[in-house]
This record gives sequence, structure tokens and C-alpha cells, in this order.
Amino acid sequence: MTSFIEDFGSSLPRLLDGLQVSALLTGGGLTLGLPLALAAALAQMSSVRWLQAGAVVFVEVGRGAPALVLLQLAYFGLPNAGIVLPAVLSAITALSWTTAAYGAEYIRSGLAAVPNREIEGCQALGMNRRDTLRFVVVPQGLRIALPSLMGFAVMLFQATSLAYSVAVPELMSQAYSIGSSNFRYLNALVAAGLLYAAISIPTTWLSIGVERRMNRHA
Repeated sequence: MTSFIEDFGSSLPRLLDGLQVSALLTGGGLTLGLPLALAAALAQMSSVRWLQAGAVVFVEVGRGAPALVLLQLAYFGLPNAGIVLPAVLSAITALSWTTAAYGAEYIRSGLAAVPNREIEGCQALGMNRRDTLRFVVVPQGLRIALPSLMGFAVMLFQATSLAYSVAVPELMSQAYSIGSSNFRYLNALVAAGLLYAAISIPTTWLSIGVERRMNRHA
């Protein structure tokens, strides 16, 4: 126990640096992925066949391929197509696709859960389809999908640990590096796990609280 405390104290600055990179990857994935998720959800609900089909392919590939495969594809595969991205940007690109694919399903479910009477009321007021989506369906659908999206954000934060495979110096990568320098991998990995839990557990509780609050006012 004493050795763990000593190792934790000495390695904490490097682990916190890695945690900042993990937070950057999470924020980048959400910032780029969520607008794509909304666009994909709306495209899947579109009456335009080619747009609907393209969105379905985008979502199904993003959900069907493991995040690790998308990371490897972005870092090692894109250079074969003449697109060379830095490691961090490659990781953000892959995580954005994962976010867009899963987020599209959460948002689509939220949009579908908007009561029909709301849409009928818009039609009775003479609102066109675009204004109905913009002012009524999308705001309410996003509100319904919010707890699920918050839960996914926690999973995305945990998935950033896969970025060590493309040489991104995130939290797990720093833990491995510390373990390889002192050969006490257990202490380094447990310390990293505690930092992951310190972020993930409160955020999960927050998402549960938001969901309960929304259900109470539904």
C-alpha cells in the first residue's frame, strides 16, 4: 500500500497530463460527432431515398466497426489515400465517427418520441416541415435524447484509452509508460483506473439525475 501511494504521488503529474489529452479527445469527438449525429438522424428520417441510404450506411458502419478498428483506419489507412493526419487528429476523427453513429440512433429515437399532437398542432398553425423540425421536433427530441447522450459521453471518455494504440499520449498511454519505467505496472494501471473512475462515476450519476428529473416533469 505504501509503495502504491508513493508511486501514485510521483506519477500523478504525468497521469494528469494524460487525463488532459483524454479529455481533449472526448471533447473533440463530441464537438464534431454530435452535429454529424443530428444530421445523420434527420437524413435517416428523410423522404429522399439516396440521402436516407447514405445515412444508414454511415451509421451502420460506424456502429458495426469497433472503435479500435476506426482508430487504426484513421491513423494507418488514410495515408494510403494521401491523407496524413497527426495522431491526435486521427483519434478525434475516429471517435467523432463513433459518436456520430451511436448518437444518431439516440437522437433519432428522441425525435421519434416527440408526441404526434405537437406536429399536428404545428400543421394546424400552418407551419411548414422545416420550421416544425427546427422549432418543435428537434429541440424536444434533443431534450429526450440528452440522458442517453450523456451516458454515451462517459463511454466515449473511456474509449479514449484505445488511442494509446496510435501513439497518442493519453491517460492509458502514460500509465503504460510509467509502468515500463519502474516495472510496477499494477500500481500505474490502478492509478489510471482511479482517475478514469473519478470522472466517469460522477458523470454517470449526473446523467441518471438528469434522466430522473426529466421523467418527473414529463
